[in-house]
Amino acid sequence: MSSAYFYEMITAHTRAERDQDHIDIILSSRASTPDRTAFITGASTEDPLPVMIGEICRLAGAGADIIALPCNTAHFNYHAISKASPVPVINIIKLTVEYAKFTGAKRVGVMSTEGSFISGVFAAACREAGIDCIECLPDGRAALTDIIYNSIKRSKKVDPAAFERVADQLAGLGADRIILGCTELSLIKKEFCLSDIYIDSLEVLAACAIEVCGSSTTGFPAPLEKFAKLYRF
Repeated sequence: MSSAYFYEMITAHTRAERDQDHIDIILSSRASTPDRTAFITGASTEDPLPVMIGEICRLAGAGADIIALPCNTAHFNYHAISKASPVPVINIIKLTVEYAKFTGAKRVGVMSTEGSFISGVFAAACREAGIDCIECLPDGRAALTDIIYNSIKRSKKVDPAAFERVADQLAGLGADRIILGCTELSLIKKEFCLSDIYIDSLEVLAACAIEVCGSSTTGFPAPLEKFAKLYRF
């Protein structure tokens, strides 16, 4: 779901007056890739890393010169992915946290998968950026797992009240901004038009991908467009 939305987002937000002004995109949707969270939590022994690296190399072989991976949890071993890739791989985790800091956030709440929580990818990125990482309590993480796996991934309606309870928990813990740190959650922002307190990691990835590919963004929040123009590998 999020891969299709990512493609739609890039197309909709690239400043273009004709087809040829858009970015050349090679889209891979390897649905058979083992579940990242299941592997990280130990629920599965199927390692997704070899599949992801193989697919990245296949994309590079087909002509891609930049890789955007619209899955936060997949960045649990970003260093191995980046090292194995023949071309640069944009780091959605690092970019999203840096953008949060760019907007003035001091204490960032994170909505993510259980896999991202256990691997500590957002906590590490926040430490590096010098801002506080506020993560959900166990009941909040369980609610997010239910929303992501039992609603969004099954193409079912999300209960907005359940989502808001998780957001309220993070706000109660002191978060001044909330990162949608699973790209499936970006679909909630699309459907419910969430407030500016939310930072959509998929939007950050799309904006920076557009700019680093040599095009210009349009229609994103002004701070994000400014941030994306500053992005360099």
